[in-house]
Amino acid sequence: MAQVPQTFFDALAVRTWCGLALETLGRAREEIDAINVYPVADGDTGTNLYLTVESAVAAVEAVFAGHAAGAEAVVGAGSAGAGVADIGFAGAEGTDAGGAGEPTLADAARAMAHGALIGARGNSGTILAQLLRGMAQVLADDDTARADGRCLRLALRHAADSARRAVAHPVEGTVLTVASAAADAADGAEGDCGTVARAAYDGARTALAATPGQLPVLERAGVVDAGGRGLVAVLGALVETFTGERARAVAAGACTGPAGVPRARGDRAEGQLLAGGHAPAGGHAPVGGAPGECADSAAAVPGQDGPAFEVIYLLEAEDAAVERLRGRLDALGDSLVVVGGDGLWNVHVHVDDAGAAVEAGIEAGRPHRIRITHFGAGDVHTTGAERPPRERAQRAVVAVVPGEGLARLYAEAGATTVVARPGEPPASGELVQAVRRAHAREVVLLPNDADLRHTAAAAAEQVRTEGVRVALIPTRSAVQGIAALAVHEPDRRFDEDVVSMTSAAGATRYAEVTIAERQSWTMAGICQAGDVLGLIDGDVAVIGSDLAVTAQAVLDRMLSAGGEMVTLVLGDDVPDTVAGHLEGRVREGYLAVDTVVYRGGRQGALLLIGVE
Repeated sequence: MAQVPQTFFDALAVRTWCGLALETLGRAREEIDAINVYPVADGDTGTNLYLTVESAVAAVEAVFAGHAAGAEAVVGAGSAGAGVADIGFAGAEGTDAGGAGEPTLADAARAMAHGALIGARGNSGTILAQLLRGMAQVLADDDTARADGRCLRLALRHAADSARRAVAHPVEGTVLTVASAAADAADGAEGDCGTVARAAYDGARTALAATPGQLPVLERAGVVDAGGRGLVAVLGALVETFTGERARAVAAGACTGPAGVPRARGDRAEGQLLAGGHAPAGGHAPVGGAPGECADSAAAVPGQDGPAFEVIYLLEAEDAAVERLRGRLDALGDSLVVVGGDGLWNVHVHVDDAGAAVEAGIEAGRPHRIRITHFGAGDVHTTGAERPPRERAQRAVVAVVPGEGLARLYAEAGATTVVARPGEPPASGELVQAVRRAHAREVVLLPNDADLRHTAAAAAEQVRTEGVRVALIPTRSAVQGIAALAVHEPDRRFDEDVVSMTSAAGATRYAEVTIAERQSWTMAGICQAGDVLGLIDGDVAVIGSDLAVTAQAVLDRMLSAGGEMVTLVLGDDVPDTVAGHLEGRVREGYLAVDTVVYRGGRQGALLLIGVE
């Protein structure tokens, strides 16, 4: 069905654009994933962009739903205390932009930007979130209910500039170049929103065609920049929003002709240009820099491998703290992008020391929704041009963990992690995305929570349809996951490895010590709010008033049935003296039992205990 064009940029246009962008990225996702070779060839740029826009769509829809509910409440109140004429007037108001039943342009634009910010995935998704935020800042700054072509030009320019500032070391031949070219083209367009959007789209297509000449890794792989290709898709949706016409398809592959001009691969005519439009001026430097200029990272230096981990988290922090954080993270790794503002930020960086990146966030403010991805052996950093860009690792472990410290521990062991904050269990889609990030033929999935069993099973079923062999080990605690990881041997046959890991997890009893939030009946009696609770295998076994005493009672009960190894995972609020007290108890009372202690960060429970 043809899209009804929007004349002005209003709240409905924001909603329409987001929906069309999601549809367009959905169609192009696999193609964009396949050409993802920079900054890391982990084959997920299309998926990351899709998930970022999906979060923006959800936020915009929530705003529309909230205003619709408010309009119904107004009408209901009117029907109870007003005449028929009053009710009719309220309903008519709700149909106008910014009326009771529809959000204002500022409401919708801010929702779009916030949704993209909190849902941003990967390097390109984080930059796209800043592009949308930059546009929203201009659109929301106008007090009118709708914006015209002039305002759209300003929004595109501010978006490109703010995205470039968000990247620590901008690299040409990437989505930043494409965004700048779109803004440049829009600057020269006079007319309504449709005219400006089409100019921006055409400028982006032309810039995308030139990206292989700006980044050698793209030229060697014979592709355009994946992030830039995604932005062209989003701008194509903007054109469709204002004209009702679907933008022309864009070719993703490229080869370089005799004159150095990128051309389309596949069934297209030899002379047809890469991004389906106009050739870049021959011999001219690309937008924003010289050909081959790569200012971003060691990835641009031949023969040098990139960092081992991708770290992403949301951060609640003040502006000054974020500036200090930028400097610290820049020294730790590369591909640093920090976007956001007004106290909420999205941080993305590639590092070798994932724990240090998270700790830097803790010093700056409150990090949450932390995701740490280990770039497996099958991933290709930009300097590994001879390696096949889509080669998968043979096997990977994906684990849900309850705290930043455990995320670091698991990541150092080679696992891809999903951090579950208290009260924020991951959805199956997040687990599916984590398995995709692991980029392996075989995956062992550790939910580490009995309540996530069905969620993990749903995720496993979905990725199996994508050709990934998945084994779900029903771990119920992070300490069981630690035991499973300890015996993981990726060189062993998959079935044997899974059996060994399952056996190790099953042989580990687990417990946690936490604080009661309210009065309640338990297996150990009635507890009051503020009591210290000791849970063994999920059931309350000890109620006390002192953390160290209660933890010792729990540990004694667990070791009464025997054990060879005790694992203690301390939360942020637990002093080291508690661990020292428990270690001393094990040394004095239980011969030949070893103890290992980890810091788990903000993990919900004060203390996790495992006995193998």
